[in-house]
Amino acid sequence: MMIDEMTAGAAAAGTRGPFWDEVERLTEAGALRRLSGAFARFVATLGARGGAHDGTRDGALLLAALALSELEGRGHSCLLLADLADDPAALLGWPEEDWKALAQAARPLPRGARGWSALLGGCEQVWRTDDLDYGQPLVLDDTRLYLRRYWRDETLVADCVRARALARRAVDPLPVRTMLDMLFTSPRAADKVDRPDWQKLACAVALRGSIAIITGGPGTGKTYTVARLLALLFATAPDAARQRIALAAPTGKAAARLKQSIDKALGELAERVGGALPLRELAGRMGAARTLHSLLGARPDTRAFAHHRGNPLDVDVLIVDEASMVHLEMMAALLDALPPEATLILLGDKDQLASVEAGAVLGDLCHDAQAGRYDAVTLDYARAASGETIPDAYAGAGGPLAQQTVMLRHSRRFGGPIGRLALAVNGGDVEAAGAILRADAAGGDGPLHWIEHAHQQHVLQLADDGYRPYLELLQAGPGADYEAWVCAMLRRFERFRILCAVRDGEWGVEGLNTAIEQRLGHAGLVNRAGDWYVGRPVMVTRNDYATRVFNGDIGLTLPDPDRPGSLRVWFPEGDDDVRSVLATRLRHVETAFAMTVHKSQGSEFAHTVLALPKEGGAVLARELVYTGITRASERFTLATPAPAVLGEAIRRRTHRASGLRGMIER
Repeated sequence: MMIDEMTAGAAAAGTRGPFWDEVERLTEAGALRRLSGAFARFVATLGARGGAHDGTRDGALLLAALALSELEGRGHSCLLLADLADDPAALLGWPEEDWKALAQAARPLPRGARGWSALLGGCEQVWRTDDLDYGQPLVLDDTRLYLRRYWRDETLVADCVRARALARRAVDPLPVRTMLDMLFTSPRAADKVDRPDWQKLACAVALRGSIAIITGGPGTGKTYTVARLLALLFATAPDAARQRIALAAPTGKAAARLKQSIDKALGELAERVGGALPLRELAGRMGAARTLHSLLGARPDTRAFAHHRGNPLDVDVLIVDEASMVHLEMMAALLDALPPEATLILLGDKDQLASVEAGAVLGDLCHDAQAGRYDAVTLDYARAASGETIPDAYAGAGGPLAQQTVMLRHSRRFGGPIGRLALAVNGGDVEAAGAILRADAAGGDGPLHWIEHAHQQHVLQLADDGYRPYLELLQAGPGADYEAWVCAMLRRFERFRILCAVRDGEWGVEGLNTAIEQRLGHAGLVNRAGDWYVGRPVMVTRNDYATRVFNGDIGLTLPDPDRPGSLRVWFPEGDDDVRSVLATRLRHVETAFAMTVHKSQGSEFAHTVLALPKEGGAVLARELVYTGITRASERFTLATPAPAVLGEAIRRRTHRASGLRGMIER
């Protein structure tokens, strides 16, 4: 809903007075989004039209509407009334005096979550889920207040996930174990005692349900596991040749990486299984991995998709990688479009940053993953189907979804200093993280480097060194094979990246991109004559179906070999293939020497630089630092103008209000 639509008729509704003066003051000070004030005015307008204007309720209702709108903009799917009652200033990240001024203008306010629930439940603009529904914009579900569309999405996701988790298939464990023994190399006897093969267990568990969640950190082998799960699905299907398998991810880059990883793993497996399963032929039937928008059939100028419950996807198995990036609305659309008989496999790292938009769906779904909480039925089935024994520490009375969730716990790639640093950060251990950084950096040539008192010039020097290899190849010019030159340049560019926590300021994406362009220009490595120039890396910021580029795609700007004087942006498509779009056709792009940590999800760089700002804030949290670290495969450099900011970030956990877990379990 547009702001002007929400504010139409607001004056007639009496949206004047001390409360609105405070709203305007906070808006001008940047504490409130203008959209939040407009939404509160819209809610007030509905009350006036209803004719049952209750002055004792208005202030509290409008205050709750403001808070709910603010939290939605920060990724929360609902407002927990207990948080509103206990510490509202901290909830909104405001100084105490700002909250008190607004609360004073909105008084009287109720006490406690139940007091808020009772008051809001009596407002005509709020629908209580146990009462008649008149299409009100706000929904009260026990002690959680929602915008209607988020309540609808959360309810749909909860209902679909619960139904899928309960829908167990009858599986004969003996042939499953025979196939899994063929697909997985037997571990050493000592390993089997202390550490089961969680990858093997994940395949067995996934086979028996219509949903499976496989979570784990970098290097734990999520795509390695799912490739073997695919082979198992082919082997146990009544007609393997007719299995319809789709691969998808939130971004084009993540989708391409998923397809490459699975193709490579299936190729290696084909050698192992030999004539027992025509794996190469079966794998060749799978199409390319797609973005979720493309899979669902996104249409311009509408949030609706071509595929939905009335026109479901034509798939038997859907594998979604980087599921931590999937926001609530997209997960609802995906589950709505998936046939009930199809199997959904979600892959992702539950500890990474949640989606930019509202919801932390994977985190909510993986709530029990660390503890396991497998019941006796699951323990017995897993042992019979995989030959692996789940340790007693992971037994328990978890719900249906816990029985279909497996956490991969052993990283094969992140066993060195980068992995230890990631574990320390993820565990909230500030002292250990600092010690690991300083110990490894002291050696000089290790994979970790911490510039504790960094200036922007330090980051610019790193950019000069990191991007010089692709820019030198650019200056050398193409040989006889233009596309091979482009591919080589893209590979060099993708080996290094600077990640930022924020967009604005000297240490943000915008400030660093401008400074890097100037630095490379002074070094003679780029010639920036305008917005578009040869060598400019760009990131697409909005899906464009006409040109087949999607939010998060990254390409390089190079001369058009067929049209002298024109520029094209070249995007990777696999290891040795590229496609290009005329630069003038790309309307929504930004320079990508530096990018946000959020935008880097689904990517991996040989050398990653994480530049933190001088001051912390709500955006600077443990999950952001962990995600930045785990983008690095060989080297990680941390640049902090104020070293204390690292500790502040590690201590702060991102918490997004949601009712999803409770809805699934009730």
